[in-house]
Amino acid sequence: MRIAIDTGGTFTDCVYASRDGLQILKIPSTPADPAKALLQAIDTVAPNNASEVRHGTTVGTNALLERKGARVAFVTTGGFEDTMAIGRQARPKLYDLFWSKEPPLADENLRFGVAERVASDGTVLLPLIEAELRRLKAAILAARPEAVGVSLIFSFANPLHERLVAAALRELNLPISVSHEILPEFREYERGSTVLINAYLAPKMQRYLERIDSALCSRGSSFSVMQSSGGILEATLAAREPVRTILSGPAGGVVGATAVAQAAGYQRILTFDMGGTSTDVTLVNGNEGLQTTKESLIMGMPVAVPMLNIHTVGAGGGSIARFDPGGALRVGPESAGASPGPICYGSGELPTVTDANLLLGRLDAQRFLSGGLHLNEDRARKHFLKAKGPLASVEQFAEGIVRIVDAHLEKALRRISIEQGYDPRDFVLVSFGGAGPLHAVALARALRISRVLVPNFPGALSAYGILVSDTVRDHSRTIMVRADDSSIEQHFLELEKDREGVAIRSLDIRYAGQAYELAVPWSSGFVEQFHRLHEQRYGYADRKRPLEVVNARVRMITRTDAIPAKTIQPSDSQNPVLLRKPIYYGGAWMEGTVYNRECLRPGGRLSGPAVIVEYSATTFLPPDSAALVDERNNLIVEVET
Repeated sequence: MRIAIDTGGTFTDCVYASRDGLQILKIPSTPADPAKALLQAIDTVAPNNASEVRHGTTVGTNALLERKGARVAFVTTGGFEDTMAIGRQARPKLYDLFWSKEPPLADENLRFGVAERVASDGTVLLPLIEAELRRLKAAILAARPEAVGVSLIFSFANPLHERLVAAALRELNLPISVSHEILPEFREYERGSTVLINAYLAPKMQRYLERIDSALCSRGSSFSVMQSSGGILEATLAAREPVRTILSGPAGGVVGATAVAQAAGYQRILTFDMGGTSTDVTLVNGNEGLQTTKESLIMGMPVAVPMLNIHTVGAGGGSIARFDPGGALRVGPESAGASPGPICYGSGELPTVTDANLLLGRLDAQRFLSGGLHLNEDRARKHFLKAKGPLASVEQFAEGIVRIVDAHLEKALRRISIEQGYDPRDFVLVSFGGAGPLHAVALARALRISRVLVPNFPGALSAYGILVSDTVRDHSRTIMVRADDSSIEQHFLELEKDREGVAIRSLDIRYAGQAYELAVPWSSGFVEQFHRLHEQRYGYADRKRPLEVVNARVRMITRTDAIPAKTIQPSDSQNPVLLRKPIYYGGAWMEGTVYNRECLRPGGRLSGPAVIVEYSATTFLPPDSAALVDERNNLIVEVET
């Protein structure tokens, strides 16, 4: 049995392929001990079976966001100890006089310089001697760090000194992260930041993954982890390079959305993954495939390993609503999470987006999680009455919350489409996550997108993406050659040597003299492709200007056996209409229909206002919208724009 488990802020989703087809299980997350919910899910679906377990984890992400990683030391070339503190001189808030930068992950007394120097062409200018290694080792031992990151200047051109430093420090029995192994590329700040983050996360991730791996090995099961670039990685490698798992769960959602959309005949999609704590959006442009970036920022810190180009905002079903000191209604980024959760779950006391949707009639209190969790509407209404401030009614307060969170979500979708040179009207919006289908049609109307696709199991699509992902390893090196240099092919061959899988090649290219580059797939026409991409992104192309190839990249892919995205079909005798109920929309109550999605048949048509309930999520169809059930049981919503 192949099992995929995605740990979210509110629920842990499990999707597995059995003899009966594709099955789904959702259980509450256990934030204090995420492994507990994961092992509970495995015990439920495969108590005595050896399985292939795949995991999308937020442990590394949360440790970084909450700054709860290891006490980490940073080793670099002497004179560059403060590189991590200086960083780049771009200010994220140019006119905020009170803005202050987050301190680096390694304190000043934990940043060490070593006397050595390598030139940009790899020539050794200052040899690294044994006495300097002994001094460095003694200084780090006295500082008592829990992990060490090593990033020497120009080690990507010649890693000799970095290997010597790593060999000496491994005698301390600490996790060592080394830049020429993790990211052999230029730009000392971005490379050093990536290595430092890896070292910061390594002890916690190693303990977490080794605990799960040990429990699974005793059952004869294998264990792997989803990485941020959209591929599966062996758990042992993920434990050594946890920086590659920061967007583990969201990456699964992009892979799952792409697979479902392509099976339905849609190549150009915007993915919209709204969970309990946050929302992740990205763009997939047909034959270009999944878009990765090496310019990600997490808490203002660069992460230069390949990651899917996902934009995240702090807006989810658990986002908390409040009035600020000026009387304006705000929603998020704080979230009620899994504990205490929304008011209607029974413990929380602060109004959330989920509570607002319930009070507007867009959730069914009796059929949430197919009846597995009863929502307390009376309790939500009581607390909303206390919190609504000057607004005339609970409904106005609830609708205001929904409109504000929709504005945040619309801005996120604009960020990855319009601001990148794409027209959202040319794309299909693929909506998933536990809360996504409640808001998808409103966002499509705002962006004038004519079609929304809601997959057959939207609340567990990230786990499904992990289930069907290929095994992937990314390799790169800085080469700095002209676009017509004949050595490019040789660099690719060296990166591919003795590595398993199908090689997908790409280049990072820029105009000579530019500071940043664009990624272009390797082909005979890569030069013209770069010009077209540059024109789309920046509005111009200069075909007379020479090009510089900065990095060569190879993605080694081992394909995973396909699993159909269909679930068991219901019998014809089941009636999809559950009941008629009032739904609040546009400042007024109106009568709507509640449908059971598990009873919908391909070819069926539904008109709004309607609420479509299923085990993993709820879909809301506003008035003047209609949905068609396609042959794969996806909901295809036609939106009047």
